[in-house]
Amino acid sequence: MDPHTPSAPAPRAPEISTGLKPSTPGPARRSTADPVKALMHRHRELCERAVDPLEIAAGLEAHGVTDRTAVRFRHRDVFSLAEEMYARVPRDGETPPPPATERTPRARADWALLTLLPGALCAATVVGIRLTEGQSRLVAALVGFLAVSLAMRTALSRGPLGTADRGPTTGSSAWTYWLLAYAALGDGLLAAAVTGGPDALPTGAADAPWPMTTAPVLALTLSCVPAAWSAHLFAARARRKLAVSRGLEDFAASVRPLLLGTFALYLCALTALAALSGAALGEPAARPQVIALGALLYLARLLTVHGFTHAPSVVLTAATAAQGTALASAFASRLPGCGFLAAPVDALVDLWGPGGIQTLSCGLGALALLIHGARKLTRASAHARTEAPC
Repeated sequence: MDPHTPSAPAPRAPEISTGLKPSTPGPARRSTADPVKALMHRHRELCERAVDPLEIAAGLEAHGVTDRTAVRFRHRDVFSLAEEMYARVPRDGETPPPPATERTPRARADWALLTLLPGALCAATVVGIRLTEGQSRLVAALVGFLAVSLAMRTALSRGPLGTADRGPTTGSSAWTYWLLAYAALGDGLLAAAVTGGPDALPTGAADAPWPMTTAPVLALTLSCVPAAWSAHLFAARARRKLAVSRGLEDFAASVRPLLLGTFALYLCALTALAALSGAALGEPAARPQVIALGALLYLARLLTVHGFTHAPSVVLTAATAAQGTALASAFASRLPGCGFLAAPVDALVDLWGPGGIQTLSCGLGALALLIHGARKLTRASAHARTEAPC
């Protein structure tokens, strides 16, 4: 009997061979050979909350997954990879709500009316400044400045120029106010500084030693309306192109002309508003300065709305620093032995006039943001973020 005792468990062999243990290595080998499953595990939260494959594609792109990377996962592009990931996510029989209504921005009367407020209040402020004198004019200017600032902040809180999950940064807001103040007072102060002035504080009159120009500010506040509609048109058309695109490169190629077209549309409207404001107020239209500043502020806001806040902050800071440096150099040159400090400013003023500083600083900043925006705003991930209610 002893020689046969080891063979006693032999009848169990068929049970083991037909059990689950031998089959467990199969799925384990398939899971290690399934790169898509590993990618889904890495981005599990994205896959579970996505309402369509486009959201997964945008999220993957935001994490650095490109069409070239998708080839390693046996797909021709990120969109195809996202479709498989979306199809393989278990959803417990729940059907997600159709995203078309939510994901396509629609024009609404509330933000459309809010964009009219800054221009209307600025026009009322200009009328108040022109109809008053002395201390009453100063009070009208201060009250108007506060009213226009509040209206601008309200207009930027909703609609295509608003951010749902990010309030306006303090630094960007401060630089924006500086740039608007320079548009009204900076050219007059610079022109007076290079000739030895100013001899008095600004009085609000165009013929004062330190003149104030209100036409540029009026045109910029009125341009909130075309800025909002241009941003709305860009967002809506980009979403539609995102729905029909079959690759990230195709989407970028189709959105780039859209970005340039809506930007040109805003500039055309701003140019017309600058001409009308100058004619109505009897002031020089200052179109180069207004166009450069408007382009800078529009692109900075458009990038901020789509989640790219660093570059606008840096460029606005640089433009503000350039204007402040020009003014400081003009005054510092009056110190003994420091006359050379004003040489660049004097040369630029002689060449282009006092408005050359603003045109150059804002124009270069707008060009930098346009190049940056052509890279960032043509990404699918830029149009899959949560936006402010439209």
